[in-house]
Amino acid sequence: MSAVPGDAITNAALELRGLLQKIGPSEIFAHHVHPELVRQAHHLSKYYGAASAWPANDLLLYHASIGDPLTRRFIDERPERLVLVYHNISPAEPFAPYDPAFAGLLEAGRHDLELLKDRVVLALCDSAFNAAELVALGYSDVRVSPLIIDPDTLQGVEPDWGTAHHLATRVEGPLALFVGQILPHKRPELLVQALHALRTYLEPEAQLVLVGRHRLRTFATAVQQQIVELGLAGVWMTGEVTEPELRAFLDRADLFVTASDHEGFCVPLLEAMSFDLPIVARGTSAIPETLGGAGLVLDPADGPVVFAEAWAEVIADSGLRARLAEKGRRRLRDFDPDEARRQMLEHLASVA
Repeated sequence: MSAVPGDAITNAALELRGLLQKIGPSEIFAHHVHPELVRQAHHLSKYYGAASAWPANDLLLYHASIGDPLTRRFIDERPERLVLVYHNISPAEPFAPYDPAFAGLLEAGRHDLELLKDRVVLALCDSAFNAAELVALGYSDVRVSPLIIDPDTLQGVEPDWGTAHHLATRVEGPLALFVGQILPHKRPELLVQALHALRTYLEPEAQLVLVGRHRLRTFATAVQQQIVELGLAGVWMTGEVTEPELRAFLDRADLFVTASDHEGFCVPLLEAMSFDLPIVARGTSAIPETLGGAGLVLDPADGPVVFAEAWAEVIADSGLRARLAEKGRRRLRDFDPDEARRQMLEHLASVA
């Protein structure tokens, strides 16, 4: 496991640590700790000095991600009862052409899930989609515990002036926003294809901004090359952004789009709802569950032309945009962070 700023699993671990520290000692340990997080997380080797004198009375919460032999060996050696916090592991196949080594780590992570099922006393998942995967593997006690998140957090962030000014003065036409790391299973290339169809046949002024870290450089380069080969204007790949910059993009956007093949939850959907953005998404993995009816959900088998048509419909129909925004506001009520904290503590108390 790695502790990295902006990473969804790291954010969840930080939130959970703050909650648990209100009732007792709780710290984060990881094999790799980013320099920005050295005050908030510790290297795994330091756990031995921090463990209590009665470890059999304690809970060890493991946020599963990619395979890591050191972390797996550590878990096997520890006497604490193990709770699995599962946010999902991306499928390896889309990564294989771009980074075979990382694809191997993903495969190893899934293999570890199978090996841990008899060691885990409780598995907590933030979606029924994730829970179903563990049930299929044979886990005995699997529960859905809502993600602890306040979707309105970005409402309190001041927009970056430079980004907001650029968007207001240089970016014309209806703007669609995607937020997520530029990775193969997120399918940004399908969004680019959909924009090409949209600008060619339906809405020539349509724009798309892809906000997210270029974690896999070879893949991000391939998407950029695709844009060049299509001669496509109106696409902006920002790379990683700050929260003030993201706030500026959310303020300017007219809709949110995602063509992802695989999501264990997809937090950016909630962030889009909090800004009243209508959403167009392919109905894969946990996306329909997270949306809860608050978006246009497309058949995963539909291609970029169908996506472009749905995109155009949202742009053209103000009544549809208003209805989707209202559904989003209603859906957000299901993600009360205080209720999520209460449920998490209740689950943990049942095995403490």
